[in-house]
Amino acid sequence: MLRFVKRTLGFLSTESVRILMYHKVLPEKEIPGKDSLTVSTENLETQLQYIKNNYNTLFFSELEANKKQTNKLILTFDDGYLNNRQYLIPLLEKYRLKATIFIPTGLIQNDTADESRNMMTFEEIRSLNPEFVEIALHSHSHSNYSQISLQEAENDLQENIRTLEEKQITFTKVLAYPYGKFPKKGEQKKEFFAMLKKAGITSAVRIGNNIAYYPWQNNFEIKRIDIKGGDSFDVFKWKLRLGKIKL
Repeated sequence: MLRFVKRTLGFLSTESVRILMYHKVLPEKEIPGKDSLTVSTENLETQLQYIKNNYNTLFFSELEANKKQTNKLILTFDDGYLNNRQYLIPLLEKYRLKATIFIPTGLIQNDTADESRNMMTFEEIRSLNPEFVEIALHSHSHSNYSQISLQEAENDLQENIRTLEEKQITFTKVLAYPYGKFPKKGEQKKEFFAMLKKAGITSAVRIGNNIAYYPWQNNFEIKRIDIKGGDSFDVFKWKLRLGKIKL
């Protein structure tokens, strides 16, 4: 309760890190009906303008060196969609902001190479400007880690790492759990986190819809704030303030 009050009043500004979760970005006219995973370019630009004026965007790899920085915020985009390259990157460059893109290497490999493809190619990912984009891990097969064995999860994660290394893509060893899921029961959870540590994973993000605090209380259960396609600007600002829209 005390931390909640301090967070609300801004007393933990040097510890707090707002980690926002996005997926797709498209012009409003191209979004087919209601799609919570797609934020319009128009809304995203308004959000980024607000972030530019009120927060300091960082990469995960910069947190330790900037832990005394106030109003820290990490923009994250899952899956490596082609529309991120088309619409997100120009906005990052325009407002001089940074974002982390989590890559599921198997989905990239399996996507078609023709004009109908949905994902960036490895070459396109490799060519993204490191001044504005940090690449990180999002599994290989995009499997739900809470529904497969520990060995399957380890093999999948190692394939994620190995593929990015083979493609000569620089990345940070931060993992975004597919679907935000991981084993949460006693010994299974303990063994899973031990596997992540053995693999060199420095931290892992879930959903949770709350403000995170650095240094992390638990490196492998870091909460992100889900920004949905249907969020109004007022809802967006409320989420930035408290991490959630319901208390």
